[in-house]
Amino acid sequence: MDDAPARFDLGSRSLREHAARGSLVNAAFSAGLSLIGLIRAFALAVFLTRTDYGVWGVLAVSLGTVLWLKQAGVGDRFIQQDEHDQEREFQRAFTLELLATGAFVVLLLALLPLFCLLYGEWELLAPGLVIVLALVPTGVMQAPLWVFYRRMDFVRQRTLQAIEPVVALVVSVALAALGLGYWAIVLGMVAGGWAMAAAAAASSPYPLRWRYDPGALRSYWSFSWPLFVTSGATVVAAQLAVLATEAHLGLAAVGAMALASQVTQFTHRVDALVTGTLYPAICAVRDRLDLLAESFVKSNRLGLMWAMPFGAGLALFCGDLVTYVLGEEWRPAVELLQVYGVVAAVGHLAFNWDAYLRARGDTRPLAVAAVASTVAFVACGLPLLLLFDLRGLAAAIAIQTAVHVAFRALYLRRLFHGLRYLAHAGRAMAPTLPAAAAVLLLRHLGGGERTVGDVMIELGAYALVAALVTWRLERGLLREAAGYLRPAAA
Repeated sequence: MDDAPARFDLGSRSLREHAARGSLVNAAFSAGLSLIGLIRAFALAVFLTRTDYGVWGVLAVSLGTVLWLKQAGVGDRFIQQDEHDQEREFQRAFTLELLATGAFVVLLLALLPLFCLLYGEWELLAPGLVIVLALVPTGVMQAPLWVFYRRMDFVRQRTLQAIEPVVALVVSVALAALGLGYWAIVLGMVAGGWAMAAAAAASSPYPLRWRYDPGALRSYWSFSWPLFVTSGATVVAAQLAVLATEAHLGLAAVGAMALASQVTQFTHRVDALVTGTLYPAICAVRDRLDLLAESFVKSNRLGLMWAMPFGAGLALFCGDLVTYVLGEEWRPAVELLQVYGVVAAVGHLAFNWDAYLRARGDTRPLAVAAVASTVAFVACGLPLLLLFDLRGLAAAIAIQTAVHVAFRALYLRRLFHGLRYLAHAGRAMAPTLPAAAAVLLLRHLGGGERTVGDVMIELGAYALVAALVTWRLERGLLREAAGYLRPAAA
């Protein structure tokens, strides 16, 4: 990544330095924004009941997962292309996004009554209409973020993206404290979405104009249809999980699943933004397999350094989280939270593999992996849910993740000609083991009922051991990464 293409204004830095610097800066910035989402999830859990969370969980899955289909590739294809007239290309992409948004608003309006009928919860209708009519259209107004993303102008991009979670946190928690229940989440999301959309549209470097081109539609579709299938498989798995859980265990169980998902989204959001940081640079050097392999291994080792301790820590301390923060109403969710923590950690293996395949225009493997993991969930997971309740659901999610990770490894070995990724990832995963052992030893020595003080000592020991062992094993990579953050030489 040492030759900077014309699409970037890198100043005196090389593309390698700019990409690494952007990855680290965005990782810290994104972690802060994701922490806001984590705080919001726990703050709302204090004010809302599990049933309120269940209503939101059903809405998030039934509407949100369908909207994943709309995210299938327009922005990614815009980042990948190298057309001479970027204003014209942006307006073509904006037009396609506008058409997709309109189609999905109509689709969601048609599906919303069906979701209410399937779940037997007609109270979903009013908040669902608000989300479809007031929140979904904000997505198309955020298209200017693609331009800053493609240019790797991360400060502008992330500053605009910070508006939504901050506004949503303030509005939703304030309304929840006033007793609005699940409406607090809905109205908070709408307020945050429109605030970010207005700021993005005002900052757009190109006019937001209609420019339809049938050739552009064919080009974008050939790139995007496997991503559409990938999103569709995800939608099927999520919808079946919520439907089966609600039918078998009730809305409160869906609330437990929604909370577990919100907590682990902390890791996924950070990963998505780190991957996003690398994607424009990966597209620029997509024909250099040596550089792609190097960036893949190093970015994954850096990601696993914090993802593994976070996931294992959630599994170790989620019981204390319920006891001292959320309340005993959430006790049935403990085992689900534990498994979600482990799944979040294991799911980080090759977490950004899709960016490398998208950059090279080879999106079909993404669809194959998504369909295979969904089939595994349906074939094995749903019977486990019916037999073992929330424990079975947790096992189903673990099976789905394991199948997906296996397909990632298969296609990465083909792309990078036999890359031994697990050997590289093992060093980043290793610090979690002694850190967890230290916590278990303290609990064994303490015995009896644990206090808040005991929990804080264990947390401190866990973080300290993980940090020390990480530095011992990965100090070379950390020093290299830190070097990219120093001001570039004149």
